[in-house]
Amino acid sequence: MGKKWISVLTASADVELVGLVDLNLSAAEAALHEAGLDHVPTGTNLTDLARATGAQAVVNVTVPAAHHPTNMEALFGGLPVLCEKPVAPTVSQGLSLVAASEVTGQLLMISQSRRYYRTLAALKNNLSSLGEVGIVTTEFFKAPHFGGFREEMEHVLLIDMAIHAFDVARYLLGQEPVSVYCEEYNPSWSWYAGDAATTAVFEFSNGARFVFTGSWCSAGHETSWNGSWRISGAHGTARWDGENEASFELVDQGQDDSFLPPNGDTASPEEIAGSLAEFVSSLRSGILPSGEVHGNILSLAMVEAAVQSSERGERVSLDQVLSAARATALSEESIPVVKEALSDWPSDRHTLASLAEYAASALTHSAQH
Repeated sequence: MGKKWISVLTASADVELVGLVDLNLSAAEAALHEAGLDHVPTGTNLTDLARATGAQAVVNVTVPAAHHPTNMEALFGGLPVLCEKPVAPTVSQGLSLVAASEVTGQLLMISQSRRYYRTLAALKNNLSSLGEVGIVTTEFFKAPHFGGFREEMEHVLLIDMAIHAFDVARYLLGQEPVSVYCEEYNPSWSWYAGDAATTAVFEFSNGARFVFTGSWCSAGHETSWNGSWRISGAHGTARWDGENEASFELVDQGQDDSFLPPNGDTASPEEIAGSLAEFVSSLRSGILPSGEVHGNILSLAMVEAAVQSSERGERVSLDQVLSAARATALSEESIPVVKEALSDWPSDRHTLASLAEYAASALTHSAQH
């Protein structure tokens, strides 16, 4: 992902790559050489290199375990951050970062790159034609041989990949998750150490259900990386293969298996280039991006709740996950101003919504200055 980000950053007219930080300097230098960027300085310390280069923002592409300390260092160094998903390995660490973004006044945006597809935007724009949505299903079947840390992870599909589908379900429904029942298992032929297959059923705030079924060791007839989607509403059904334009069958309105006209921007950048574009636009305009940490934390909470449900064999409430996570964050937080911010929240779920409004106003103020 580091190499992919180097390519996207250098292709963008809106940003300039001024430095690359890595604990393995030879790896950083090799990546820059491969991209023809030998002039770009490297270092092992984020703060030192940012000061030396005059950096104005950080793109965090470290492994998930390093997200929290790296984001903290950048935020308290006065730098806004665009971070690869997830914001942190746990919701408690994620809440710590929510509080840190508040006390530092810096934007922390999570790159949920699979929100940035033009065909997905068109699907969302046309979704009202279905009326009230009752159920959304996603099938995700791939068989990648990654090697490295993914093949050693626990709950690998849930933690490393399913968050994309969970986040897109929130984006499409415009609702928030209430509870989940999840089962995981690892097929006998799997090359992953952790469970590589799962089914999760989420209840959302307006009563809709979202069902995710997937496997990372399922060869043959593979889905797209976005999965295969079906959305059923009062007036009909939409299907999306994760790549092409969605198909709508609107029975109550006399339309039969037709493609509705796309309403999305046909020229907008996609995937991580889309994340970068929204990050830059947000810093310039003060408009809160869709991946801002207050809102994004619920996508991570969906993952943590699904993991807990799988481990306990029972339905899990998202509110309980958020409440327990904040208690853990308070007990583990070592930075006094961050701990104070966490303590001042009157509740968890409602606080995230109200503080997102606060973050939006702070970001607007920052952009104006």
